[in-house]
Amino acid sequence: MQRFALFDLDATLVDRQTAVRDTLTALCRTHDLASATEQWLRAELADRASPDSFVRLHDTFNLPVPADQLWQQYVDLMAAAVTCRPEVLEGLAHLRAAGWTIGIITNGASDIQRAKLVGAGLASLVDGVAVSGDLEIRKPDLRLFELVASRCGVSLADGGWMIGDNPAGDIGGGHQAGLRTIWLRGRPWPDRLPAAHHVVNNVTDAITILLNETE
Repeated sequence: MQRFALFDLDATLVDRQTAVRDTLTALCRTHDLASATEQWLRAELADRASPDSFVRLHDTFNLPVPADQLWQQYVDLMAAAVTCRPEVLEGLAHLRAAGWTIGIITNGASDIQRAKLVGAGLASLVDGVAVSGDLEIRKPDLRLFELVASRCGVSLADGGWMIGDNPAGDIGGGHQAGLRTIWLRGRPWPDRLPAAHHVVNNVTDAITILLNETE
């Protein structure tokens, strides 16, 4: 099996939840949004964010600020707020030093996901990235896995690993792509979904498993 590892981004490599909380606090204060407006926006962006969310925000509450301006402010604030723990960055650097090819496969709008990669210090540590917004498809669609493998310069036919927190998108998608899988436990596990090859509490534990595969 080739030394190839795909990682999910949100809730795997970076703490999206905290970044969203801090970003929305700053955005709502900047525009002095009412409490009801802020609550609506937090619920809207709980799982995902897109420009359409801010079009709905603008239209629902008749805001004076254009929707595209609100979206760009959100992207910029998220890029500044999102973090990747130093030990995770170090682990990825160790993988690359050990000859691993690393990709990131993530659902989301292309501009915000790539801004988060740069802001978190991840962009320079990976060989390829595929965002669902690139093709308007989402994990577990096999085409997204094929795209990131191509951008990493490898073939899924030669195997590898998928690491993520989403049972269906990451682990189910990884299985369909012919990859071994490592699940970061937390979300409910769906019935009839085949088990991951490993289950861990932290992405650094997953990196350790991969490094042990190198030895």
